[in-house]
Amino acid sequence: MIRPENLVRHELIGLRVEVLRARNKSLIGIKGKVVDETKNLLVIETKKGEKKVLKEEAIFKFTLPSGQKVIVNGKLLVARPEERVKLKPKVRSRWLEI
Repeated sequence: MIRPENLVRHELIGLRVEVLRARNKSLIGIKGKVVDETKNLLVIETKKGEKKVLKEEAIFKFTLPSGQKVIVNGKLLVARPEERVKLKPKVRSRWLEI
């Protein structure tokens, strides 16, 4: 079960996401569903097509299936998905439930 405290170790594909901050200002505000993930990228399906966002350079707001919203620094997500799910979170205070 996905909870705010285990989100960074969980499968992200299928979750609703919004880009809150990004080095590339044109990516701020992108909303949609995560449809793919690589070590460094999230691929987000939006109304205007797929957008690729570098994890390391963005702050994301994920909506969990329960409706909870969680803000995550993308730097915590940088890893291959299959490796990230095995990792322990580095610092719990790096995500914020809203």
